[in-house]
Amino acid sequence: MATHPTGRQLSRRDLIGTLVAAGAVGALAPAEAWGRSPGRPTLPVPSGRGGTGPAPQPYEPLHGGRFLPGSVPASPDPLVRYRWSQPRATDELQIHRSRPRSAHSPDSDSFAHLSSATTADCRVEVRDTGSIRLDFGRVSPGWLEFDSPDLTGRVEMSISEYNEPARVNPGPEHPVKTAEPVRHGSTWRLELNSEYYEGVRFGWIHVRTYDEPWTITGIRLICQAKPTNYAGSFSCDDERLERIWYHGAYTARVGFQRDHFGAILMDRGDRHSWAGDCYPTQAASLAAFGNFDAVRQNLLATAKLDNGIEIYALYWVLGLLDHYRYTGYTGDDDTFRDLAQAARDKIDHADTLFEDPHSTFYGWDERLGAGFEAPGRPETQNVFRGTFVQACRGLAEALEHSGDAGAAKKYGELADARTAWLRRQGDGPWYASWGIHALAEAVNAGIVHDDEADLVHRQAFADRLDRIDFSPFNQYFVLRALARLGRIDEALRTVDDTWGGQLDLGASTFFEVFRPDWVRILGADDPVPNSQSGWTSLAHPWSSGVTAWLSHEVLGIRPTTPGFGTFDFAPRPGRTLRTVRGTLPTPFGEISGRFDARTGRGSLTVPPGTTARFSVPEADGPAGDGRRVRRIRLGRRTVWKSGDAVGGSGAIEVPGIAPGTWDLHVSYEGTRAPAPRDPLTYPLRCLGTDTATSGDWGGRYGRDGYLLFSYDEPGSAGGRAASDGDRARLPDYVTSITPLEKSDLADWSVPLRTRWAERTEDRRAPAPSPANEVPRSVGTIYTQTPAPGGMTMAVDIDASPPEPVRLSLYFVDWDSEQRRLAVELFDLRTRKALAPVQLVEDFHRGTYLSYVCDRAVRLRVAHVRGDNAVLSGVFFDPLDD
Repeated sequence: MATHPTGRQLSRRDLIGTLVAAGAVGALAPAEAWGRSPGRPTLPVPSGRGGTGPAPQPYEPLHGGRFLPGSVPASPDPLVRYRWSQPRATDELQIHRSRPRSAHSPDSDSFAHLSSATTADCRVEVRDTGSIRLDFGRVSPGWLEFDSPDLTGRVEMSISEYNEPARVNPGPEHPVKTAEPVRHGSTWRLELNSEYYEGVRFGWIHVRTYDEPWTITGIRLICQAKPTNYAGSFSCDDERLERIWYHGAYTARVGFQRDHFGAILMDRGDRHSWAGDCYPTQAASLAAFGNFDAVRQNLLATAKLDNGIEIYALYWVLGLLDHYRYTGYTGDDDTFRDLAQAARDKIDHADTLFEDPHSTFYGWDERLGAGFEAPGRPETQNVFRGTFVQACRGLAEALEHSGDAGAAKKYGELADARTAWLRRQGDGPWYASWGIHALAEAVNAGIVHDDEADLVHRQAFADRLDRIDFSPFNQYFVLRALARLGRIDEALRTVDDTWGGQLDLGASTFFEVFRPDWVRILGADDPVPNSQSGWTSLAHPWSSGVTAWLSHEVLGIRPTTPGFGTFDFAPRPGRTLRTVRGTLPTPFGEISGRFDARTGRGSLTVPPGTTARFSVPEADGPAGDGRRVRRIRLGRRTVWKSGDAVGGSGAIEVPGIAPGTWDLHVSYEGTRAPAPRDPLTYPLRCLGTDTATSGDWGGRYGRDGYLLFSYDEPGSAGGRAASDGDRARLPDYVTSITPLEKSDLADWSVPLRTRWAERTEDRRAPAPSPANEVPRSVGTIYTQTPAPGGMTMAVDIDASPPEPVRLSLYFVDWDSEQRRLAVELFDLRTRKALAPVQLVEDFHRGTYLSYVCDRAVRLRVAHVRGDNAVLSGVFFDPLDD
């Protein structure tokens, strides 16, 4: 059982052991409802060529297809060139094996011939205790095995998505992803749950006891895969952007289960299909794989669920509308007809909440209530309302197209009425108090009028830092709004910040949450900070929406009528890209397009049964590049010339392009403008760390005031925080320092307290006053790690200094040398980020972290590694000290 800093065992309530990292609300369906059984039947799979080893396996080896020639360097997926002949949603999973790309041991004398571990001729000789770390090069849904004919002693194995053995919150069968393997003949397999698979990039073999030499004759990761072919593609002159498209597709694919779309690879208790999480995952799947039947299957499986999260019901409706726009009524796919009533029921229910919505979750970003902490903020209420209008209006359009004119009229009028209600709110412009998340949904819903677009952009979208969301899930909605506003270059910069930064950290799949600052403070494949989301997942399919966005908004292929009977080819390279090309799967076949913005040349393949519209931005629009269009040719025929009519969408349009493959040529006049500069700046700066002062803070810190957490017995000390045992002398400009006392769900992110020591002469303990005397006490507030809601803690400092001051935080790893933590700083009122994320490590002797501070702030201290995250003191000083 986990302990708090004094060594006391934490209670079940302390651990929130009954909660799971993202599924702490609502009853979870039983495993059987998701196609998960307590155990899997095993099939004997032979070793040798084409096999996976001598142990029985739960699925058959890869079959029913073949590898196409060639490679896709931008993709991390080993199956990117594999083509099944007839993949179906009803297919069982298959398996393939992966050898480690590298093997390393700090105990080099314990393992002879270790380099052979990466080859077919593995012959590692074990000569003593020690550990081997294996890197398989990518995160996969799989399980780790090794072979040995003569193993002696005791062995454990570990897996992880990063380069240290993993652990997660209480709840799953094995929260600590280290255990003794299960023997199957001469094979030893790490079995952490009944489905075997976890998210695995790294594996370890730990030789705990040693008797005599023995040999490892094979090491492999068995990876599961749902038969699914790549049918879409994306390329451009930015190799990094290509990688993002393919990594997003792979992130979606690794989550495909036998009969649903999974939400996470690592087993932490929330590994099933979430109605809301699946919205961007399904969008990516449609664009990359065209697996219409699998998306239908997942929509059917989640039709009656909202997972206790009201806005997830609206995301389910939007996911249904995505599927309908792709498929319409083609073949025998009646998905929309089958599920239209479920969509209507969800909209009818959401409408009863519209004027006073409360959803238990919107996203992990601080501005969205930090997950389950405070989801009832005005910003999140407006997110709900904007999402409602978008889903309601989309439903009305789908009903109209499907022939239900009466219902279409009802929901169209409801969307109009709710739009009018929103636009009547507030004393000034209706959107004056809205932040970027609410305005993104307002833009996506068409609530923002054309003459308001520039004002809305300046208010919420113009600042690069403000555009970055903590979760790639919500970032997808911001990207969609930026595209609708015509701000492609800003959107591409945000794509690079959010998804490109993950590549810099070695990502093969995209993360649950991410800060671009992590690239600065972490090494490739290091453990990342945990957060209000719990133990951070590095393979989270909800982060794959960027793949759909690149296909629809940058490549520019999207349907204009359900089923792609008519579609747009509207490439938007902006000023950032020169070339873009790719394919998109449709029920009529593949649409293929390419465009070179420098030369104006391109091509378009229009499948039989469809009609295309080609468009390019006007020069003076936000999506234009400064050049004016003189002429557009389709093959040898001029189809538009300067002086002809221009479409009302800020683009020049060429409709009615018939099936076939067409050469396109756009002639320009003028010079293409360069991509806009868009620096990433923070309102406040970090002043650095001090590892020398230790607990002797007098004369260096606290000249204006200070607070020492849990320094005295509760109620025994003077000052405004004495009831908690805090010793405080706060400056006049500080009203309060308040650790989070309650959250919307249980004790999410609420810190605990303890006094580590009293009457100690250890100078790491903070002095009781500026005189730096002894004896001393040392107290702390700390996170409820390993509970899912206990991976961070929030501390609010309500301050209004007349001029900028120095704010310093004191951390001491009193009882260990293992803690690592991350610190974030937010505006207490707006919850916007104020300063770069900082990593605090190696602070056994005490570390001060200082910032410039000019306002009320929220501190968020997040666990990275070790027992928990801690904070012992806060100090205020003149900035020039």
